[in-house]
Amino acid sequence: MKKIAFSIALFFFQTVLYAQIDSIKDPFDHLIAVVNGNLNKDNLPDKVIVTQDTLDKKAPYRLQIFFKEPGGQYKLIESSTQIIEPQYPDGNDGFYTGNSFLEITIKKAVLCIHNELLRGHYEYLFRYQHDRFELIGFSESQSDGRGKMYYTDFNLVTGIKIRQTDNYETDKVISRIKTKQLIRPLPKLKDLVPFVNDHFLYE
Repeated sequence: MKKIAFSIALFFFQTVLYAQIDSIKDPFDHLIAVVNGNLNKDNLPDKVIVTQDTLDKKAPYRLQIFFKEPGGQYKLIESSTQIIEPQYPDGNDGFYTGNSFLEITIKKAVLCIHNELLRGHYEYLFRYQHDRFELIGFSESQSDGRGKMYYTDFNLVTGIKIRQTDNYETDKVISRIKTKQLIRPLPKLKDLVPFVNDHFLYE
């Protein structure tokens, strides 16, 4: 009798446990983008996936980077819910900044995250080195809507930063400033938060 009671109790416990596990769903369940390409130079196609939590008022994004292993499986190497700005940074109750995620590309083992601005765009370039993804480049272009276009191009490997202002109505360069700013160690993808701790890109 005790064995039967124990078996019933065990079955009930397992049923409740499995129900709880099944109810814990990944909040980032809306697929935004999947890109394949070699990121660690082993000639195997790695995978980058961007998903979104649409139930959260800010609608944040999650970027995950998987390396393909010789056996065919994929191993999660990097994950960030900060590197892509949320769709609604201040909540989705009618407020929108004009910034938005555009796409992910992989070219020559460099991961590029493209984003749109209200009147322009910006992008981060990352390379896998030193067992992590490090920021190696940044570029931005945006208009003031009144005839001027502002450009920033920062090669973090060399430290060369170029900031240029053009008059897009006359196609003339108004100013061009070239400086050198070495940042060591290079910023890590997992630590970077757009418009929060990347101020060194605009200085």
